[in-house]
Amino acid sequence: MIKEHVKCLIIGSGPAGYTAAIYAARADMKPMMYAGLQPGGQLTETTDVENFPGYPDGVNGPEMMLQFKAQAERFGTDIRDGLATEAYLNEVPKRVVIEDKAEITADTVIISTGASAKWLGLESEERLKSGGVSACAVCDGFFYRGQDVVVVGAGDSACEEAMYLAKLCKSVTMLVRKDYFRASKIMAQRTLDTENITVMFNTETVEVLGDQVVEGVKVKNNQTGEESTIEATGFFVAIGHKPNTDIFKGQLEMNEVGYLNVQSGSTKTNIPGVYAAGDCADDIYRQAVTAAGTGCMAALDAERYLADQGIH
Repeated sequence: MIKEHVKCLIIGSGPAGYTAAIYAARADMKPMMYAGLQPGGQLTETTDVENFPGYPDGVNGPEMMLQFKAQAERFGTDIRDGLATEAYLNEVPKRVVIEDKAEITADTVIISTGASAKWLGLESEERLKSGGVSACAVCDGFFYRGQDVVVVGAGDSACEEAMYLAKLCKSVTMLVRKDYFRASKIMAQRTLDTENITVMFNTETVEVLGDQVVEGVKVKNNQTGEESTIEATGFFVAIGHKPNTDIFKGQLEMNEVGYLNVQSGSTKTNIPGVYAAGDCADDIYRQAVTAAGTGCMAALDAERYLADQGIH
C-alpha cells in the first residue's frame, strides 16, 4: 500500500472540490485530490448549464467540469482517481485509506463528496437522464417554459419543485405514491392551491416514455391497478438526496439524513482541520455556484488553520 503525507487532502471533486483545489494550490498548500466515485460530480450528468456566471451562452456540464479540473491542475493540484473507503479524522495527522491501495496522511482534509439524487430505478428513467429526466427543477426548469411536466415526490422538496415549475410551465402533474403528502401542511396546501398543478395520489410511475427525449409518462393507480398516460416533455424526480458521507459516521457531526454539520459562516466541522464543502453539507441550495463558493471557503479555512499550527 502506498503511503504519502500531504498538507491538504481533498476528498471528492465537482465544483466544490475543484474550487477548493484551485485556492489551496494557489496558496502553496500542494493539495492532493481523490476524485471519488463520480469524478466531476452530479454536473457530469447534466447536459446544459445556463445559470453559472461566466458562461453567457451556457456550457455542457461534463465540459464545465473538465475546465474546472484543468484549472486546478494548472496550479499544481495532484488529482488522482480513487474512492476514499476509510477515514480516521481524529488522528494527528488525519489518515484516509483509498480502496486499500493508498494510505494518505494529511494536516488538513476538505470533504467535498457531494450528495446523490435518489431515483426510482426505472430503465427508462436512466436512459432519458439527458433527454428530459432531471432531479433539479431550479437547474433545468427553464428549458421547459410553457410545456407540460411531471414531478414525482410527496415531501416539502417535491412541493417546492412543483411550485417552482408551475411558474414556468404550462402544467405540472404531481405523482404521489400514498394518499397523502409527507410535506408540511402549509406546503401541501400551497401546492393544492396552485392552479396549474394537478396532484395524482396513489399513483406510481410505470415508465417514462420516449426514445431520445421525454414524450410522456405511463402511470398506475396502486389502488385500482388502472394504467394511464400523461403527455409531458419533462420528468422531475424529487424523492430526496443522499449525502455521500457514510465513511465519516461516528466522527463528524451530521444531521439525521447524513449532511455534515458545519459552523455558521464557515466550513469547519467538529474536528479541527477538517472542512466540508458543497452538497455533502448543503441540503438547501444544492447549486454548482454555491458549492464552488464553499469550496473557496474551505480552502481559506484550511490555509488559516495551517498558519495557526505553524505548518508551512
